Amino acid sequence: QLQLVESGGGLVQPGGSLRLSCAASGFTLDQYGIGWFRQAPGKEREGVACIDNNGAYTHYAQSAKGRFTISRDKAKNTVYLQMNNLKPEDTAIYYCARVPVYYGLGFDERVYDYWGQGTQVTSSS
Repeated sequence: QLQLVESGGGLVQPGGSLRLSCAASGFTLDQYGIGWFRQAPGKEREGVACIDNNGAYTHYAQSAKGRFTISRDKAKNTVYLQMNNLKPEDTAIYYCARVPVYYGLGFDERVYDYWGQGTQVTSSS
């Protein structure tokens, strides 16, 4: 069964860290890039970070540069998003999604063909 399952969300104080996981099952990530997106209340969903099928190339939204790191573990068929120095404006539901490798890297949601259910991240004091 095809699945992308996010985990690792939670409540953290501003300045804190979280590591999100996106575990894939029913397929291997060798032919897919993975993107992390987020949607805050009342806002449109936006791209945060993405990584290619080999883990060699990454791309970040400006808001994530210098604070977030995307990585992948081929053996575990899992992609991670390490988030440091979290801010209240990072509060959102975070989703991972897969994109076939021939589309390259980017945040065009139209080319992402499967999405996880999301995990809530809240940065608040």
